[in-house]
Parts: sequence; structure tokens; C-alpha cells
Amino acid sequence: MTERTTEGAGTVAGEPAAEAPLLRVRDLHKVFVHGGKQLHVLRGVDFVIHRGEMAALVGASGAGKSTLLHIVGTLDAPTAGRVEFDGRDVSRMDSRSLAVFRNRTIGFVFQFHHLLPEFNALENVMLPAIIARRPREEARSRAERLLGEVGLGERTTHRPSELSGGEQQRVAIARALVMEPRLLLADEPTGNIDSQTAAGIHELLFSLNRRHGTTMIVATHDERLAAKLPRRLEIRDGQVVRDTGAVLPCVELPAVPGPPPPAPAAGD
Repeated sequence: MTERTTEGAGTVAGEPAAEAPLLRVRDLHKVFVHGGKQLHVLRGVDFVIHRGEMAALVGASGAGKSTLLHIVGTLDAPTAGRVEFDGRDVSRMDSRSLAVFRNRTIGFVFQFHHLLPEFNALENVMLPAIIARRPREEARSRAERLLGEVGLGERTTHRPSELSGGEQQRVAIARALVMEPRLLLADEPTGNIDSQTAAGIHELLFSLNRRHGTTMIVATHDERLAAKLPRRLEIRDGQVVRDTGAVLPCVELPAVPGPPPPAPAAGD
């Protein structure tokens, strides 16, 4: 049974949570078949994420964290269940519509940066906007602004091989944000860099959330990062077994009836 507590409720970009969640995952299952045998990776996952939340997804290796992120990000399809974005079941969209939705709505940051080695930092960040056929000057302007925000304004012409691991991850984060996504999914974003550099990435994620209100789900083994995030989803054996710091939707309480007005005096 999932344990759900609300102490230390997550931030929502300085505003109360809206009633309708940004993301709702309903009874999600994922089964892989290998060698004629079924491997049940996800077993009925349920949770909601509100706009502006920052949530850590934690659990042992093999618990299903990456699989869950891939399905939420529409990179993979569930065997059963639904992924709803603003009430729309995106897990049932066709591949063409999904590609457009993913490009415009979701940003991805992975443990390995996946930067194109022949492109410099600016060109790597511009790429999603170019794919979306945004005007080149608009793409360039956005990329330059974001590289400045992640502290790489002076490194725009450097190729990945000329950047440190932490700098490459900052480029990857800027690239994930260039289309101004409403949801950022990060899979072990600090798993391949040293602890000092990782601390800088942690602060960068919080800063971007404060500045842009970007909703974030971060799968991580880094307990220092998980402890800082306001929301914590713990997955074990393909199920969310604990959900702490969940934002509760705003509910308008019914008005409490007051005393009846006094009866009019005689002659009034």
C-alpha cells in the first residue's frame, strides 16, 4: 500500500496548487518479454504532479525509475494504464503527434549528456528549436540566454570535448529548456560527475524552477539531491510505495452559515 503524507508540501512556483494536476499517472503497467518470459517492471503506478512541483523519484537500481520516466516522457508506451497531461491521455497518441508533443512540452536530461560532438555548445542548445522549425534567430537568442543562465555565456563556441563533465551537463540542461517545456524529466543528472560539480547542478535546478516555474521529476540515487527536493516518490518492485511532500490541490471550503439576521422591529 502506498504511504502518502503531506508534511513539507512541495513548492509550486510561489503559487497554490491548481485543482487540475499537470500530470496524472493512472494504474501504469509495463511488461517486457525476454526469452519467452515476462518481466513485470511497473505494477500499477499511480501519482499526480502539479504545476511547478519538484519531485525526486528514488529507489534501488532495477526498481523501474528509468522505465517510468521514459513512459511519462512518451519515449516508451505502457503495457496498460494511462499517462494524462492536462487531462489528455498522451499514451494513446499516434507517433507523429507524440513527436510534436514531446518536442514542445517535455525536456529531457540524462546521466550521459548525449551532446553532438561536431556541434558547439550554442548549436547543441539550439537543436530542439531548429527541429521544431523555429526561426533561426529566435532559436539562437533563446540558446544564448539559457547558456548565460547556466553560467556558460562565455563558452558558447566550445565543443563538448572542450568542456568539463559538469559544463556538458549544464549544456544538456539548457538544451532541455530551450523549447520552454512545461515538464523537465531528469534521469540521474548528477550520476556521472563529482560531488562538488553535482552540488552546482542541484542549485541550478532549483534556480531554474524559481525563475521559470518549470515542473521537474528527477530520478536519482544521489541522496543529497533527493533530500533537497520538496517531493519524494519512492518506487520499489515496480510500485510507488511512499509519496511524501505531495502538494494537495486547493479546495474551496463551503461557507459556514452565520447567525440569522435580526427580525425587524415593529413598525419598521
